[in-house]
Amino acid sequence: MKKKPILYGVIVGLVVVIALVGIYVFGPKKETATETGGGVLVVGCDAAFPPFEYLDEETGELLGFDLDLMRAIGAELGMEVVIKNVSWDGIIPGLLSGNYDVIASGMTITDERKEVVNFSDPYINAGLVIVTRAGDDRIKGPEDLVGKRLAVQINSTGDLTATEMMEQGIVFASIKRFNHATDPFLELRNGNADAVIMDLPVAGAQMKANPGQYQIVGEAFTTEEYGLALRKSDTELLAQINQALATLKANGTYDEIYRKYFGE
Repeated sequence: MKKKPILYGVIVGLVVVIALVGIYVFGPKKETATETGGGVLVVGCDAAFPPFEYLDEETGELLGFDLDLMRAIGAELGMEVVIKNVSWDGIIPGLLSGNYDVIASGMTITDERKEVVNFSDPYINAGLVIVTRAGDDRIKGPEDLVGKRLAVQINSTGDLTATEMMEQGIVFASIKRFNHATDPFLELRNGNADAVIMDLPVAGAQMKANPGQYQIVGEAFTTEEYGLALRKSDTELLAQINQALATLKANGTYDEIYRKYFGE
């Protein structure tokens, strides 16, 4: 009869040791934004996509339309917003790995992406345009890109559209893919590419920042809708963000942020 408490003590001790080892090896359980019901909302972006997200070279601050919008959403939800600057090429894997709760990075809603993430309601419309060097009149539309050197951002809708165009018979001389949205424009300006395919607001921002360097050919030839991306499991957080978006559009906050970056 005296062995029972000894055995019981041994079992309890083992449970405690196992628990401590688990914490040491795997770390404490990560609190998600949904579980905390407030607290911190971690946002991932690639801050090389002005005017949606970019790094202020003087202050080191992360700025842009998407980031101001996320900060406003955080304020509406009573949550602190923390921004992480990450590589575009790994931005969805980073979300799925739990490195952040939301992607706010000028991400177009596509059927392929919807297979792995959930999107918020669309928050802005943008279309793809062709950009050439100012004064270059060789290209007047997508059909004139045959035999031309193209520059795009890797894994962007511009990249995907260029691939589709190749499959449809518009064969380029080459496609150069870059990690950051600003890099294709540098390639174009330096004469190493004939055209860039890019989202209209981003192309407009580059033209504004580099007067006389670029021109947009014709009108947007696709329709793009941007959404905030979340993990499939975070349905409660998605509903909260959609409600906050609706509130910001209704109370005028969204319009104020829009005018700040795009004008009237």
